[in-house]
Amino acid sequence: MSSTKVNGIILAENNLGDFDKMLTMLTPGLGKISCVAKGARRPKSALLAGTQMFCFGEYLMYKGTNTYHINSVETIEVFYNIRTDLDKLKYAMHINKIVQDVTQENQNCYKILQLLLNTLYTISETDKNLDLVLSVFKLRLLCILGFTPDLTECVNCKEKENLKYFSLRDNGFKCDACSRQDKSTITINESTDNALKYTVMAPAKKIYAFNIKDESLEEFKLVTKLYFNEKLEKEYKLEELF
Repeated sequence: MSSTKVNGIILAENNLGDFDKMLTMLTPGLGKISCVAKGARRPKSALLAGTQMFCFGEYLMYKGTNTYHINSVETIEVFYNIRTDLDKLKYAMHINKIVQDVTQENQNCYKILQLLLNTLYTISETDKNLDLVLSVFKLRLLCILGFTPDLTECVNCKEKENLKYFSLRDNGFKCDACSRQDKSTITINESTDNALKYTVMAPAKKIYAFNIKDESLEEFKLVTKLYFNEKLEKEYKLEELF
C-alpha cells in the first residue's frame, strides 16, 4: 500500500488493544479522519509523543479498509503550556469539542485547522483573556461555516448609520427603527461593534491582536455565544474538567 504525508492535529485519543491507539485527527485536505497508531502506547515507541491530544505534526500514513494507519510522525507543535494549566486546558478542550462537531471526513478543513492552530497557540503562549479567545474563535468559525454577519449596514433597510443593535435572527446589525420589529436583537456599544468587525475582517493570523475592556467583553461574549448557539442550533456550555 502506498503511503502519504499528511499534516494534522490530534483531536482525540483512545486506547486500542494492549499497546495501540485509535486517534481522531483533523487534516487540511482529508478533513476529520480516524487513525490507528500501532504500538503508540509502548514507553519507547517512536509514535508516543506525536499521538497525544493537541499534537500537530507531519504524519506518514496509509489507508486501510476502514481507517488510516500511521507509520511515523514528525512533531511540529505540542502546545505544552495547555497541558500544565487547568484553565487553559478547559478552554482548549471546549474548543476541541466544537471542532469535532463541525468537521467530517473528506471535507476541506484548511481554514478550520488554521483557526484551531492559531487559537491553541494563543491559549498556550499568551496570557490573553480566555473568554475573549473563545468568543473570537466562535465568531470566526461561524464565518468559515457560512454565517458571516453583515456589519456594514442594517440587514433590513440598508441604513449605514446608528447601527446599535445586533440581530441573532437576521445575521447582523440593525438600525433603531428595524430593531423594534425584531425581538432577537441585542443592544451593543461602540467597543463591541469594533470587536465584532475586527474579528470578522482581520487577517487569519491577527484575529487575536486586540483587547477589549471588561464591561464590553461581557457584551461581546453574550453576542457571540447567543449567535453561535443560534446558528449551530445547539447550546455549548463551558464544562468543568473535574
